[in-house]
Amino acid sequence: MKYFLFILSLNFFSLQLYSQEDSIPPRRKIDTSRTLGPNREIGQRPVPTDTTAKKITIKDYKIISYQRDTIYLDTTLTIQKEYKYNFLRKDDFELMPFANVGQPYNELGVDLRSSSLYPHLGASALHTNYIELEDIKYYNVATPMSDLFFKTTFEQGQLLDASLAFNTSRRLNFSIAFKGFRSLGKYQFNQAESGNFRTTTNYITANGRYSLRAHIAAQDIDVQANGGLTSEEVQFESNDPEFSNRVKIDVRFNDAMNRILGKRYYLDHLYKLVKKDQDSSRAEKTSLGIGHEFNYETKYHSFNQTAADTYFGDAILTAISDRANLKTMYNQVNAEFYNATLGRLQGNISLYNYNYFFNSILITEDGTTIPNKLNGEEVAVGAEYEKRIKGFDFRAKGKYNISGELGGNFIQASTSFVFKEKHKLFAGAHVSEQMPNFNFLLNQSDYVDYNWFNLGTFEKEQVYGLNVGFESEVWGNLSLNYTTVGNYTYFGTNAEATAELDGESSILRPMQESNVLNHTKLKYNKELKLGKFALNNTVMYQNVSQANQVLNVPELVTRNTLYFSSDVFKKAMFLQTGVTLKYFTSYNMNGYNPLLGEFYLQNNEKLGGYPMLDFFINAKIQQTRIYLKAEHFNSSFGETNQFYSAPSYPYRDFVIRFGLVWNFFS
Repeated sequence: MKYFLFILSLNFFSLQLYSQEDSIPPRRKIDTSRTLGPNREIGQRPVPTDTTAKKITIKDYKIISYQRDTIYLDTTLTIQKEYKYNFLRKDDFELMPFANVGQPYNELGVDLRSSSLYPHLGASALHTNYIELEDIKYYNVATPMSDLFFKTTFEQGQLLDASLAFNTSRRLNFSIAFKGFRSLGKYQFNQAESGNFRTTTNYITANGRYSLRAHIAAQDIDVQANGGLTSEEVQFESNDPEFSNRVKIDVRFNDAMNRILGKRYYLDHLYKLVKKDQDSSRAEKTSLGIGHEFNYETKYHSFNQTAADTYFGDAILTAISDRANLKTMYNQVNAEFYNATLGRLQGNISLYNYNYFFNSILITEDGTTIPNKLNGEEVAVGAEYEKRIKGFDFRAKGKYNISGELGGNFIQASTSFVFKEKHKLFAGAHVSEQMPNFNFLLNQSDYVDYNWFNLGTFEKEQVYGLNVGFESEVWGNLSLNYTTVGNYTYFGTNAEATAELDGESSILRPMQESNVLNHTKLKYNKELKLGKFALNNTVMYQNVSQANQVLNVPELVTRNTLYFSSDVFKKAMFLQTGVTLKYFTSYNMNGYNPLLGEFYLQNNEKLGGYPMLDFFINAKIQQTRIYLKAEHFNSSFGETNQFYSAPSYPYRDFVIRFGLVWNFFS
């Protein structure tokens, strides 16, 4: 919380809160650097501009992604903003949240493609709120700017995401941000809390030859693991008024805790040995540069339990204290050539050091030795190419591992074409090989059946994908993704170990499917307007062709929002109100295992097939957007409760939540 107090004091001490015009600060001289938007010439990095007197607009506050695509701050209120006003601050159409904020999300849609060469730590269900390298945003602002996101949680606690971006000169920009929350939850032992601190900088010299960007991120996620309900049919599904207070419902654990802690240090810089501008223009004509990218990250996942429970099988120790650690360091050196006619071409070579480890070597009763670490070095070479000509855009990149046993390789290419400024066609292809995450390859636990070593037996997942799509302001957005996967890796029930135990249990083991599976996803979005009313529709169809039932997804997912928008109070406020329906067909929804922090395959229980209705009232006053929502207000309409996010894990009951997003300018 010390970071939160620091950021909050900066917001309220240094910014003029009550003297703002709508979305723009008062007239003054610009002291910032020019960054290129999404339609920038491929390969060009930010270049400085002259300091001139002009009126500052909202477009002078730019947000730059890891891929160097640039957008400007958007203070409007749209239905897309409503969809993104949640814990993740992104559209969660393909996700199914658990009952409490900060808990895992089950997947309603999957994307099996990956451009990562190396395995991740694991505990993927607990990483939804973990801000990865690709999620970091960099800023280029005309004046100090802050963004304040607030939303109520469940019972005790709040959610706050605050950031401040500023510059010390027109070429040097900084940002500092902290996202923190705590939520007690409606059920017993269901509390979740986290803190995500990050700070960034980006710099470019006056002549544009040297550019740098860097960030530091420190994150911790703590989630109580109650193991789900033990008497869901009697206490939850029966809709008995005695259990309307959810803390009265029995849960499996009252002493288990998951924790993710990570720290990351990142640097990316480039020096242009040759730089030639076009005549009478600041646009770059030709350049040749040498760059370096560095990333060092430490992370661990732990599961602690006061007393062992037979739900996970026999235990070695009475108290459970599992912890998996991962330290990685990545260095890449690249040479980059850019020409206004030929495009941008980059060649690179990288060195990846990893150390995934536990505290001790384990020797099982049958004499099997489970090592305590996987460590080594991987060397890879790669290339990238980009070219844009008017409305045509082509991008391709690939990497190939030349040394080491865990590295993979990938090639991906995409092309798009914009015509009449309202329609866009795009297509792409993806080929990759990658080892599964570290917790599939090696795991140690105080529970006997959760120890394994699969480095010599598991093979790399092979993914081949094609995607095509069409985006149009007139006809809507349509996309088709087709993916073929070999050696699909997943967690499944260890039937032999489970059969040896009396009563209900959850003993998992990592598995690989030897047969190829094919996944097809078709998604369509279109908004229909009539006066001040609108109907926004998103529909997704999925199909999996597989020899064995190893990948389960709903066949149909739909979200439909009927809403009304209008200026009110003599245009002092913009109001938006409506109802959202979300529905997905019933299917064998994945189960959740808190010991591993992973979802697993189950084919015994079908869930879903129920509607979720939300009513919302949103308003915008200058730079402030206010949100009020009645979530899942139809939860008590039926005689029984059948709404689940995973087996034994109910979805949320009816609740009213509110909050705001507020931008300040100095």
